[in-house]
Amino acid sequence: MTTPPPCRFCRAPLTRTFLDLGEQPLANSYLTPEQLAAGNEPVFPLHTRVCNRCLLVQADHEVPAEAIFDAGYAYFSSFSSGWVEHARRYAEAMIARFGLGPDSLVVEVASNDGYLLKHFLAKGVPVLGVEPTANTAEAARAIGVRTDVVFFNAETGRALAARGDRADLMAANNVLAHVPDLNAFMAGFPQVLKPQGVLTFEFPHLLNLIEKVQFDTIYHEHYSYLSLLAVEQVLRAHGLRPFDVELLPTHGGSLRLFCCHDAAAHAETDALRALRATEADAGLGVAETYDGFAARVEAVCDSFRAFLSAARDEGRAVAAYGAAAKGNTFLNRCGVTRDDIVEVYDANPAKQGRYLPGSHIPIRAPEAVKATRPDYVVILPWNLTEEITRQLAFIGDWGGRFVVASPETKVLS
Repeated sequence: MTTPPPCRFCRAPLTRTFLDLGEQPLANSYLTPEQLAAGNEPVFPLHTRVCNRCLLVQADHEVPAEAIFDAGYAYFSSFSSGWVEHARRYAEAMIARFGLGPDSLVVEVASNDGYLLKHFLAKGVPVLGVEPTANTAEAARAIGVRTDVVFFNAETGRALAARGDRADLMAANNVLAHVPDLNAFMAGFPQVLKPQGVLTFEFPHLLNLIEKVQFDTIYHEHYSYLSLLAVEQVLRAHGLRPFDVELLPTHGGSLRLFCCHDAAAHAETDALRALRATEADAGLGVAETYDGFAARVEAVCDSFRAFLSAARDEGRAVAAYGAAAKGNTFLNRCGVTRDDIVEVYDANPAKQGRYLPGSHIPIRAPEAVKATRPDYVVILPWNLTEEITRQLAFIGDWGGRFVVASPETKVLS
């Protein structure tokens, strides 16, 4: 048995398992027909542990980030209309709260296809995106969003500051979990952030993952699973501190954490103090709280497998919507194949014509649902249930029904 690596943050030995998902393919590596025929899909261990010292929940694997966030990376933020609207509201709120204008600079780390920065640009606020995947960065540049194609770290931060790109606002939304070296990543922000500048992180809240059994948010792209307790320690180790927090409905329940330099004038809010108390009351400061999660995951999978078995016995066709990474973790943990789910629909053309990793379910355009007319459509990105049920409401014309599987399998009326 190999010895796990030390904690990504504090370097303490990792000895406590949170959830072991065994060998899994990369959740955003969608297979071409040629790759499927070749039959040599790579898999990697997906074992999460909790550090007994700093209580950071983390994957103990070392899949190189370059193998995940490559030139063919298939996630484009703009294909979710709800996510683009979330970004627009964020931009308007930040401009109003912090008085941003033509003399300001907003820097987004992991800026993807410009889905967020374009809203600042439309209001006359200069922007810079930092994005490691070339194809999404090119899409951002095509809409006028200045973008550097590079991984963000201390070296990147120094280079940006040296050329005069100092930020009034930095955004790093749903990226903190994606970095293998937390300390190298966090060290870049103090370099770029102006003395009174504001840095916001958004990330799924670990407390929701545990309480709502959201194990499908665990996949190789996510190296860490974050609580305020853990993130605050990482920030302070790099001369930063949180001063405010908002609770968001995105990704099943996220935090928007407002941060600044230690010496900045931003006062700590009651909301931040309340969240610290909530996490303490839930036991997130006690290592034993994290035990027993695997049994709850197995119960969720048993419920879904029972639904599929009943549908098969009744001769009903089951399809799915959303070729999302979280769905791939879920399907592969449940042992689902194309014998169980005939096809999955997704609006992203980069995914259409490919196959889900592991389960090898074919991905088709949303219009295909009208030809297949499935009896059930399983919504894999459950955080977008409202958006998807509205877009595909017409499946009711032939008696089709939606199904969600988190935290238990439920057929929607």
